[in-house]
Amino acid sequence: MAYEDDDQSFEALFSQAESNSTAYEPQDVTDLMSSSSNRDFSRFVEEQESSAGKPKMLGCIPEVDLNIKEFRPIEKYFNDEPNQVYDDPSYYKKCLTGEGQSSQRLHGLLVKYLNCQDKKDKTVYRQQIVTAYWEFLRTLAPKMASAGIPDCKRMAMRFGILLPSLATPEQKTMFAKSIDRNNTYEPVLYMDEWIKSIALGHMKPSATDEAPVKGANKGPGAEQARLQQLKSKNSGKIQTSESLLNAKESERQTLEAQVKNRMEELFVHEPLIGFEPHKAPYTDLQRKMFSDITNLFRSLQKVDKELSNYLNEFKEAKGIEDSLNAKSNEIVEEVSVGKEEILGEMNTLRQMQKMTCGRQGNQFPVFTREFFHCIDKFTGFRENVIRELQWIESIDPQCFCRIHKNIPHRIVPYTLLVPSYGDSGFCWEPFDRFNRLSSRGRICIPMYPRDLKTACLTAVADLRWQVAKEKASFDWMSDGLTGHYYQYLEEHKMKGDIKQFFIDDYILWMTKEANGTQKLDKEVRAIFWRYLPFPQELKEELKKRSLAYAELFQRDINRSMSDGY
Repeated sequence: MAYEDDDQSFEALFSQAESNSTAYEPQDVTDLMSSSSNRDFSRFVEEQESSAGKPKMLGCIPEVDLNIKEFRPIEKYFNDEPNQVYDDPSYYKKCLTGEGQSSQRLHGLLVKYLNCQDKKDKTVYRQQIVTAYWEFLRTLAPKMASAGIPDCKRMAMRFGILLPSLATPEQKTMFAKSIDRNNTYEPVLYMDEWIKSIALGHMKPSATDEAPVKGANKGPGAEQARLQQLKSKNSGKIQTSESLLNAKESERQTLEAQVKNRMEELFVHEPLIGFEPHKAPYTDLQRKMFSDITNLFRSLQKVDKELSNYLNEFKEAKGIEDSLNAKSNEIVEEVSVGKEEILGEMNTLRQMQKMTCGRQGNQFPVFTREFFHCIDKFTGFRENVIRELQWIESIDPQCFCRIHKNIPHRIVPYTLLVPSYGDSGFCWEPFDRFNRLSSRGRICIPMYPRDLKTACLTAVADLRWQVAKEKASFDWMSDGLTGHYYQYLEEHKMKGDIKQFFIDDYILWMTKEANGTQKLDKEVRAIFWRYLPFPQELKEELKKRSLAYAELFQRDINRSMSDGY
């Protein structure tokens, strides 16, 4: 691509925009490399020292760990020192170089768009840039697994920043200080990390209704992808058996404590006054303990049998894990899926981006000050999104839980942060159809919405609805959360998208009802109170504020007493 022959008017505009932006003082390349290496080494030492008790990381993805019960507090939202990548005067040129026809077409359209004065023509160019930019990203996608890919190309996919001069100096500084690596140990990923994880086989491609491409997974790393899939399924067995094993060990400990207490009470004999040193026989209460202890031993025998079964399952799964790890270590990490599979995932991501914007929304994929109106705390950076998810879970503690054998398993979904100007998050998959027990679902959240909290709420509400619907299966219109809500809509003859009604009500439930402001219909409030319960402390507080909440609180007591809750 002959950049020297670019349109002169565009070059003038480009130079003017660059000169108007605040740039950092240039430094010697050797100094930059040295300081970067020192920072990387210090960060590595800090991570090693603080890794205890945290989930294992597979690349930038944490493995499912059922022992983690909540999000860790975010200690740092931005770096102290900004990244120098956006101050590189050849950022734009490096970003487009080597990407073939797609970059040439994108460059030509961007030149016309930036120089165009007619509004109608500009709208046409803007629509054409949408298609051209996604073609450019499709060309970039297979290269994301390479450790040597330039930062400017990663940032183009991660934030949509193709031309830094389209951002204000303040915006450039904000993005320059964003934290690059996933130090949160949460499955919240930027788009470049998502594609890299797919390419390396750390994560399965997103499910679609399209037929799989034949031969797409026959590349040199196909064995690595197969092993990773087996490890994923086996990880679910390990987590489940260990969770059940812990529950049975806790139950055994409780029973043993009861046996010990009764045995100690059984050995206490009062002295017979006047007949010393003889002591009194067993009392009636002590004689009753014989049958109690016998029943406890029977319960212990039953628990021990179940514990032994879970222990065998756990040992078997751990043995399989060791075997798979040994085989995986023999394989050098490489791109493990075919190019067609990676491009198919890019098509899926484009559909996700469209869904965050809606039919009438702004689907322009390039970052520009013209459309960006967020501040640093409410831009969809990883740390900000985790903060919002943490707030949601504090009010809806079961939002990420699935129940198995009456034991709740907390599984945070994969969360994709897509650089779009949309306002709505959504759920793409509630869970893996081949591993419903311990697999992560997939939600998508736009990075540049008008309100980040609402974008996160819509995604979690969609996840809530889809998980409940899958759980109820064929009875989703008559059973559980979805059944009761559907019947409410039918009784009130409300027409429209049922899930959208639910999402809107869920937002009111979390933002208004949780504060004691009654905005929902009485029937909906009762449904949500039962199936989307607040924490017990919040319920205790709400019952004091209104008779409506006090009545719902009393229903909880009645259901618990009748074992029907």
